[in-house]
Amino acid sequence: MRIFLIELSRVGILKVHATVVLGPVDVLIIFLVSIVAGFIGAMFGLGGGVLIIPFLTLVEGVPVPLAVGASIVSVVATSSASAATYVQDHLTNLRLGMFLEIGTVAGAITGAFVSVFLPASYLFILFGIILLYATIVMIRARGIDFPANVRPDKTSRILALGSQYEDHSLNRVVKYEVTRTPLTVFIGFFAGIVSGLLGVGGGIINVPTMNLVSKIPVKVASATSNFIIGVTAAASASVYLLRGDVHPLLAAPLIIGVAGGALLGTKVLKVTPPTRVKVAFGILLAAISLLMILKGFNLPVVL
Repeated sequence: MRIFLIELSRVGILKVHATVVLGPVDVLIIFLVSIVAGFIGAMFGLGGGVLIIPFLTLVEGVPVPLAVGASIVSVVATSSASAATYVQDHLTNLRLGMFLEIGTVAGAITGAFVSVFLPASYLFILFGIILLYATIVMIRARGIDFPANVRPDKTSRILALGSQYEDHSLNRVVKYEVTRTPLTVFIGFFAGIVSGLLGVGGGIINVPTMNLVSKIPVKVASATSNFIIGVTAAASASVYLLRGDVHPLLAAPLIIGVAGGALLGTKVLKVTPPTRVKVAFGILLAAISLLMILKGFNLPVVL
């Protein structure tokens, strides 16, 4: 028994017509996968789109514009569910997050408008390449959880971006400074473009950038990214919503699932050393990226 029909029709420079039918079992599976995506998204500040989009497109056969539209809305849910907890625990650097949003929001709106001109195959390949980048960065940075001897730059000193938080896994207070802030904002603009194009929230670039470029502890980078991606995703989601690329019956189970998973992820992040998890997640990203690239080149993908 099928309960709804999703149909995408676009008229303009890019003409796309695609139809997919989802039944009760499909909706249940999407809901369960979204819980896992929300959990991982909250843990790593990625928003969950890195799992949602490959699943919707490769497994369920959802057209890319609809998958991106639903994912970008679910990213807002992930951020809303996890950001409050992180702010309460002083993991989120609010000053830094609001400053970085200058670049990410501008990039998100740009990416959302540009996405209409790119064929689905290009988006598959671009998504796969971005995931490969994130995989390499995560594995390389697996031991850089608490950067030491960091000198704040001029911008960081003026805005007082340095802060501290209590790490429950170590039972101590961790103090940190922020450096190379302008470069992080510049990279954040491209993270916003990725968010608008692919519906992943931009955290896939923001987290490794904050950790490796600005030398922020990985837990703070993840929590701050969760704060940023909500605003970034909301900016690009409005464009997808106006274009009719957000289907309520597809987005609803995603939003409910990722919100629940995100709440669980915030609790686990506070007490878990992230090093081994980063490596495992990097391997998962590598597998997904290869599948997406194969799909983009119209090569057979077996799941």
